[in-house]
Amino acid sequence: MAAVQAAGGRGPAPVHLWNPPDCGDIDMRITADGSWHYMGTPVGRPALVRLFASVLTREDGRYVLKTPAEKIGIKVDDAPFLAVEMAVEESAEGPVLVFRTNLDDLVRCGPDHPLRFAAGDEPGSFRPYVMVRNGLEARLTRATYLELVALGEVREGPEEAMFGVASGASFFPIMPASALDGLAAGEDA
Repeated sequence: MAAVQAAGGRGPAPVHLWNPPDCGDIDMRITADGSWHYMGTPVGRPALVRLFASVLTREDGRYVLKTPAEKIGIKVDDAPFLAVEMAVEESAEGPVLVFRTNLDDLVRCGPDHPLRFAAGDEPGSFRPYVMVRNGLEARLTRATYLELVALGEVREGPEEAMFGVASGASFFPIMPASALDGLAAGEDA
């Protein structure tokens, strides 16, 4: 913990450099709404949540809090972060989408921080995610997703036209354009 405290406000710790022993799992959970809980009780101190988030990583499909001395597994219901705000920055390669997470990480969408769209619970619905760091994603909130979709466009793909969004030189397909036409007509996609 001393190494994490020494990092202060400089962002995430260099967890990729550490190889501590695995100490099992603890009763810590990040719920789908982005709140952190320890032994069933919400962690109410934002500074403590930021401290935990700074040492969070993903290894072999498992979420772990990792320090130089130990790593411990925690549960994550969906994604460890929420993308709560989106802005567009101009760049030489075109407009770049920038997301702010619920823990104030800034993520510039592109090849290193791609968007991913998972099938939702209802036909034609999607759950959007953006890669933050170390295999950790942020799920876009509904309001942020609606802002994102408003920037969508149709582009020809290698097999078919796709509806998606661009960020810089990258294009992230959401769905086939033909499925979008079906949704607009009120049909199931």
